[in-house]
Amino acid sequence: MARSLDGLFLAPVADQAPGQVGTRTRFAYQERDGRVWAAYEGGDVVQGHLVGTRSGDRLDFRYVQLKTDGSTSSGHCVSTVSELPDGRVRLDETWEWESQEGSGTSVVEEIAVPA
Repeated sequence: MARSLDGLFLAPVADQAPGQVGTRTRFAYQERDGRVWAAYEGGDVVQGHLVGTRSGDRLDFRYVQLKTDGSTSSGHCVSTVSELPDGRVRLDETWEWESQEGSGTSVVEEIAVPA
């Protein structure tokens, strides 16, 4: 099993569609006793939160976010946690909106503490 997400900062490696999470978005993860949660912001996201569970290297969580245009959206994501050759954490994600149409995949990787 890859190491804990507790206290890590992660960022997407590529931009998604406009109005969604992108390379300027930063996630601050916490993990405890099989529970995971994170706050995130940046780019088109003013404020976002996710909460869910971890079983082995699998995360299952729901997310909700407020965007710069004042709209909100929510969805569901399942991620696989792995470790990169340099020791950083990577999440391979499959997500789907629940508040609107759309689904897709994304990759987020551990970064240094954001400035």
